[in-house]
Amino acid sequence: MKAEVRDLEVMLETGVSLLVIESPDESRVLQLMTRLAMARSTSLFCWSAADGLRSLGFGERLDSQEYTEPEALLRHIRAYTGGGLFVLCDFHPYLKDEPLHIRLLKEIAMSEAAQRSRVVLLSHALSLPEELRHYGAHFELAMPSQSQLMGIIREEAQQWSSRNQEQRVKTDSRSLNQLVDHLRGLTWSEARKLARTAIVDDGAIDASDVEELKRSKFALINRDDVLSYEFDTAKFADVGGLEAFKGWLSQRRSAFLEPQDGADIPKGVMLLGVQGSGKSLAAKAVAGVWNLPLLRLDFGVLYNKYFGETERNLRRALQLAESMAPAVLWVDEIEKSIASGDNDQGTSRRILGTLLTWMAERNNRVFLVATSNDISRLPPELIRKGRLDEIFFVDLPDTAIREQILSIHLHKRDQDPAVFDLARLAELSEGFSGAELEQLVVSALYRAENDGGELQQIQLEQALGSTQALSVVMDEDIAALRYWAKDRTVPAH
Repeated sequence: MKAEVRDLEVMLETGVSLLVIESPDESRVLQLMTRLAMARSTSLFCWSAADGLRSLGFGERLDSQEYTEPEALLRHIRAYTGGGLFVLCDFHPYLKDEPLHIRLLKEIAMSEAAQRSRVVLLSHALSLPEELRHYGAHFELAMPSQSQLMGIIREEAQQWSSRNQEQRVKTDSRSLNQLVDHLRGLTWSEARKLARTAIVDDGAIDASDVEELKRSKFALINRDDVLSYEFDTAKFADVGGLEAFKGWLSQRRSAFLEPQDGADIPKGVMLLGVQGSGKSLAAKAVAGVWNLPLLRLDFGVLYNKYFGETERNLRRALQLAESMAPAVLWVDEIEKSIASGDNDQGTSRRILGTLLTWMAERNNRVFLVATSNDISRLPPELIRKGRLDEIFFVDLPDTAIREQILSIHLHKRDQDPAVFDLARLAELSEGFSGAELEQLVVSALYRAENDGGELQQIQLEQALGSTQALSVVMDEDIAALRYWAKDRTVPAH
């Protein structure tokens, strides 16, 4: 906290009149401001709509309900000549469409008294109006470091032991280090809360606690619902084919999970392919095999929910992904999100610029997996080498892979693949995608249930005969996709 006090002193010495601190950890910020006031030998006042204006720490004493209303408060600060720090908690609602409040704050910032009295706007989220940005500055509260997080866990473990007849909290070094890693990016109070939750139920920290903490952390910090946490991550045993892609990932697993100093960290991949060919399942498998959180970014939700401020909220989503690192970030059907076009007042271009900047500048372990059905709609600056490590083409499965996929989906539904002639089914299903083969099994099971018996080969063949593969309907589009991918991508199978 000493370093933060010094940083704040430097900011105030530069003449900043309005200081904005965005943090859900209000009590820690008030502790920080108390130390700052002591270091500067100045009075500290705190305001809230509930309690009005009151004194904190030392200096002039004040405890008044007179200034509960924002206008009265700001007029008081404008007229105040005694000097001090005024911390206004949750003032953000009073800046939206409130020109009088904005003007009063501007006059406070411009006045000579502003050199003695400074206003600190403290809220979980706050953006200064355009009229005030020239006078204001943002201060980011430091998150606890690796060693400080370990200290928090030890404190919580000691408290648990004292409440439970001095029993020791059981753990192993791997689980403990993973817990620390996944507490990074949280505030002090948030980290303490999750560390306590991991310990309190059974007095142990193990792999199950780490997994639960990852989910709890995401739920805690995903306040805007921009990303979704995919709990059902596949394993490569659930993915038919894709041997080249599997090998590529295996070669880079340790480089991503245990990076060496100065070594290049894998950035991500593009999976291009026919609809239903298994791209989404492959994206899930990356997270499943590497045992990482899988975060899905849905641009459709981003556009719909945040019309008019999409770029700002994309940056928030990417920051959220970084706070979950190491993690896999999955963008499905990316061409629908940032395809070039002139019908959205330039939003797509700005979104693309935000994404490209993040891809170029990030130095954290967020592995990007983008899937696409139509590469021709993507801007060339996104798919050039350097943005991503590789572009894989996921074609329709060949005969051997179709047999493998059928076996996987039968086994998942408690059917013994050995009792069926999968080789014949694989031959008959030429041109079927992985998704279509799964639906073939599902349809046959419904037929069997309707017939009142066990699943038979005949029902699988009947379901096959009544289905038209997408490759037949979209033959020309698939041929064009294969032609484009031939010399530009790496085959995934």
